[in-house]
Amino acid sequence: MVDVDQTAWTGLVVAAAALAAATAFGLWRRRRDGRLRATSTQPRDTPPSVPALLTALGVLEGTPATLLQFSSAFCAPCRAVRRVCADVAGAVDGVRHVEVDAESHLDAVRELGIWRTPTVLIVDRSGRVVQRASGVPAKGQVIAAVAPLLEPAS
Repeated sequence: MVDVDQTAWTGLVVAAAALAAATAFGLWRRRRDGRLRATSTQPRDTPPSVPALLTALGVLEGTPATLLQFSSAFCAPCRAVRRVCADVAGAVDGVRHVEVDAESHLDAVRELGIWRTPTVLIVDRSGRVVQRASGVPAKGQVIAAVAPLLEPAS
């Protein structure tokens, strides 16, 4: 029978735990990446400065749906998001795409809770952020998300 050193077992347990944690994080990230999710629409959750901030970034009030994309210069997925958003804006009437350099607008990034690039915010005609996605959303997802916003204002 071979006598195994206690530190070898400790190292093996630590390595297995790190591998399990990294795998769990990777699966969680893959599941969440690029998914559009609704944001809270409660008035108390939207600081009064957000509509003015969105206007300063290029969002035009009254536009049925604006795809506000936060990108950075050396971000490869940002190019894919740019294509998706531009395709949707070109194909669907009432949708506008605005791309913002996150590094040049750090105050806006902090105010809007942007944690990474690319991030896309879907803004309705009243200037409220109604959905957001970090990562590359599918074109079909974006079209489905803006469709309810294109109905005539009541």
